[in-house]
Amino acid sequence: MKAAKPAEIRKLSLEEIRTKISDSRDELMKLRFQQVTGQLTDTSRLNILRKDIARMETILGEMLRDAAVEGEK
Repeated sequence: MKAAKPAEIRKLSLEEIRTKISDSRDELMKLRFQQVTGQLTDTSRLNILRKDIARMETILGEMLRDAAVEGEK
């Protein structure tokens, strides 16, 4: 599975990004359990998910910061 691109994430609404972050965290937790039990074969998926979550959180923070600045004007 490919990593999410920042341009694709920026097209989403705040709620959609929050939902994707939550879903990705759930998937990451499941993959960690699979890794511990020895069932996980594609360990690269862990890194991709971690980076996707960080990317989405960064963009979410940018969007919230921009909204706050717009609200001050």
